Amino acid sequence: MDFRTVDFRQHPELYQVGKGEQGVLLVQPYKGEILPHWRFRTPEVARESAATIYGLFEAYLAQDDFVGADMARKFLQMGYTRARRYANHQGGKKYAGPVPADKKGQSGAHGRPELPRSPEDPVKAEAAALFKLRWDEARAHPAYQTQRAAFEDRYGK
Repeated sequence: MDFRTVDFRQHPELYQVGKGEQGVLLVQPYKGEILPHWRFRTPEVARESAATIYGLFEAYLAQDDFVGADMARKFLQMGYTRARRYANHQGGKKYAGPVPADKKGQSGAHGRPELPRSPEDPVKAEAAALFKLRWDEARAHPAYQTQRAAFEDRYGK
């Protein structure tokens, strides 16, 4: 699928919920709407970012736009996972060596060893915890659960 040309608001049937953060940086127009608000440098920045993205999540739900709501949920999850990575690995680099050429743009170790963990960065750990609270809130939201079930029933995904 050519993610650069598909408008998932117009074609929700093409969207797949996927696992974890899959597709978070591909699905338009949502990436363009949410990404500018995604920040986790400090707890203050993370708190504002998570609150803004959660507000978008609620707005998408109010518009019965499950794809948008799921993308906002994924950005909240990604805020948590990226802040945790920086809390555990100074500089955010988890694996040693370059990504193999045939794996560019994909996540994962791809046979590379994990770098040793740094002492936990308490600032990034707090930023991660703020995103985790909003991510958990989003996953448990009754309207999100209802819309997700309806989406999966309708599109079989």
